Amino acid sequence: MSIGIHLVGDLKGVEPEKISNTESMQDIMESAVKYGRLTKIRSYYHQFSPSGVSGIILLAESHLSFHTWPEYGLVALDIFTCGPTENAESALEYILGKLTPSSIEYKRIERGLDFPRGNIKDKAIEVTA
Repeated sequence: MSIGIHLVGDLKGVEPEKISNTESMQDIMESAVKYGRLTKIRSYYHQFSPSGVSGIILLAESHLSFHTWPEYGLVALDIFTCGPTENAESALEYILGKLTPSSIEYKRIERGLDFPRGNIKDKAIEVTA
């Protein structure tokens, strides 16, 4: 058990027109949040010139963030949730389905392994230098 799941990926070979502007990326990411049954608090997107987008969606469960490099067909994606694992994975599946990368380098990190979701562990925390 863990307190959360952190999905980190580099999506490669994405068509530049899909990741060049705020409107298309905002539509995909906001829809991924809904598809993953995540709880949006607030979002912010930044358009770079001439192209490329960064964005973050603050979730009650944590966050979803990304940065795009259309000139390389690359999206750096980060999804961290403390809710059900399936929700983060569903959001990722939605994004992959919309962006259709030719390849993905992907890591799944279990965060807070000593702390099961929804429970406070009844043991002292040891700090080592």
